[in-house]
Amino acid sequence: MITSLTRAVLQLPDPRFRRVLWASLAGTVILYILVYLAVGWGLTKLQLFGVGWADSLAEVLGGLAVFVVTLLLFPSIATLLMSFLQETIAEAVEGKYYPSLPAPRRQGWLEGLWAALRFAAVALLINMLALPAYLFLLFAGIGIGLYYLVNGYLLSRDYFEMMAGRRLEPRVADALRRKHWLRLWLLGAILAFISTLPLINLLAPLISTAAMVHEVEKLRSRDGAPA
Repeated sequence: MITSLTRAVLQLPDPRFRRVLWASLAGTVILYILVYLAVGWGLTKLQLFGVGWADSLAEVLGGLAVFVVTLLLFPSIATLLMSFLQETIAEAVEGKYYPSLPAPRRQGWLEGLWAALRFAAVALLINMLALPAYLFLLFAGIGIGLYYLVNGYLLSRDYFEMMAGRRLEPRVADALRRKHWLRLWLLGAILAFISTLPLINLLAPLISTAAMVHEVEKLRSRDGAPA
């Protein structure tokens, strides 16, 4: 597990990794510019109070609110866009460390889109359900630990299913995940921690994808599962 993480971090300077990072960041910036333009146009057309100074104040406050929300969501949106480019990361890792592997099972973009949206919806739902426990346990100083445990499970399962799905049939991949659930959960908890670090969280999807490719190959080879 530590070896997988170390190899993932050491490969960050790879040009293919950098291209994925810059592409996702550029896509996020473009998306935000469009959002700002749309919100700005809407605020100028919307007259809430019918009073000049009040409407101007509402326009300024609305713009500030949109700016703060989009700033907070920037890493999440960048991560979501990056998830559509995971195949490039996986191919870069396999090309460097596992060049003898046959071509992976090709997955359509609809399959990738569904997997990304499903994960985002499940993660949001579980975290919303766990929010009261987070807040309650926060006063005991262990709320953050629960957060890492919950999201560690989510991240480990999501990344494993996506990376293992490139090589293994769903039934085989599911059996492999269940057999090594604790190891994968611990890796997911580390990835969840990385995802909460400012700025570094932008690299978290790259590290997570690369590390899970190594874990899939390690566990697949250990258990004799076909590529």
